[in-house]
Amino acid sequence: MEKWYLMTAAVLLGLIVRWTVSLNSYSGAGKPPMFGDYEAQRHWQEITFNLPIKQWYFNSSDNNLQYWGLDYPPLTAYHSFLCAYVAKFINPDWIALHTSRGYESQAHKLFMRATVLIADLLIYIPAVVLYCCCLKEISTKKKIASALCILLYPGLILIDYGHFHLGFALWGVLGVSYDWDLLGSLAFCLAINYKQMELYHSLPFFCFLLGKCFKKGLKGKGLVLLIKLACTVVASFVLCWLPFFTEREQTLQVLRRLFPVDRGLFEDKVANIWCSFSVFLKIRDILPHHIQIMISFCFTFLSLLPACIKLTLHPSPKGFRFTLVSCALSFFLFSFQVHEKSILLVSLPVCLVLSEIPFMSTWFLLVSTFSMLPLLLKDELLMPSVVTVMAFFIACATSFSIFEKTSEEELQLKCFSTSVRKYFTCFTFLPRIIQHLFLTSVITMILLTIMTVTLDPPQKLPDLFSVLVCFVSCLHFLFFLVYFNIIIMWDSKNGRSQKKIN
Repeated sequence: MEKWYLMTAAVLLGLIVRWTVSLNSYSGAGKPPMFGDYEAQRHWQEITFNLPIKQWYFNSSDNNLQYWGLDYPPLTAYHSFLCAYVAKFINPDWIALHTSRGYESQAHKLFMRATVLIADLLIYIPAVVLYCCCLKEISTKKKIASALCILLYPGLILIDYGHFHLGFALWGVLGVSYDWDLLGSLAFCLAINYKQMELYHSLPFFCFLLGKCFKKGLKGKGLVLLIKLACTVVASFVLCWLPFFTEREQTLQVLRRLFPVDRGLFEDKVANIWCSFSVFLKIRDILPHHIQIMISFCFTFLSLLPACIKLTLHPSPKGFRFTLVSCALSFFLFSFQVHEKSILLVSLPVCLVLSEIPFMSTWFLLVSTFSMLPLLLKDELLMPSVVTVMAFFIACATSFSIFEKTSEEELQLKCFSTSVRKYFTCFTFLPRIIQHLFLTSVITMILLTIMTVTLDPPQKLPDLFSVLVCFVSCLHFLFFLVYFNIIIMWDSKNGRSQKKIN
């Protein structure tokens, strides 16, 4: 009974921090003509409530797509419509067509935050709590600590507070990890139909489920499971997209809005390989558009292929979790049309392995928040960022004793190091190198943050500090991509357990 009290206290603490920070941060508030992401959420409610469903994704005099036009899948639109229906009863001015643009009031801000909190309480937070409760081979104290640290992760508090698709994705992870495969598939389909960026996680789900079917045998139970999964996926997509399947042009227009390839290879100062490399070579100016798409596809596909093959051949919940990290990171680093906020799609699966590799997970989550520094400063979130980062770091450091978890075994690099020592017997210094890299990393991030906040960049290089943040973060993410792939490819436990099963 005591553990449930402690878990409830941890969840309440996480909620208080999330709610307090969110009430004091509104992206783009009071900044015409676009007013930021807060206005985007309000505008979608205005459009979905006042216009017929066939006009939601089309440009018209009542729906200017250049002004926060809908560019997310149907489930986001339905959610906006539901919120708008409630808003209409409270104050119709909040969603009045045309006249509500840029509407800001304390009551409306409270309403918008309340809609997010309710969705969090219904979808995201229960998934976090249940996931942590289901963790095996760790104490109750560590389960509670995991839940608290995940809820305190700054990225999901500071940036567009309210990521319902991640809640659905987490329910999907829970489902397929504990053999509720149909429910897990349904939950993940809902995640994709809420935000298309969930495609970052799609290949690990596909490979893990396909590997399960292979293991059961495609001439028996495996074939039955495969058919059930296919029917679940098709049915969920058909139900979500049904109003847009009435006409071919409707479907194509929604797809054009979801995948706007004309926007270019990347947006703003994102910490991926293309933005960082553009400092030395302007790829967007040199190569034709279709060549850029092909190159990004090839790099993305090749970087995630080994982990996906390993997961298909040796499906396991642990392999699934780490492959989620690896594939999402490959998409972020190499895919086409990436935004700074997309790093949150990598951060979620990293949160799921926090109890397994606390030192490296904490390090990654700190870097992921740092990589969004230009975006956080743009939204005037410096102080909330400092406070939440410190709270998160202290929670992780005290709960998991992360500085004591840097041995080869704790870093899950024992098998890799043993393999290397067959050729280089002196290869015993890897943990020390990682400790020094961590210290250098933290000092660099602190110095860059101070420089960005206090110094004015040279007139000839107005984006100097933003580019440095982007470049340093990208180097970190390349290092983490190698690290997570080493864990996946040298995970001998999965191989041994698989042989026993066979």
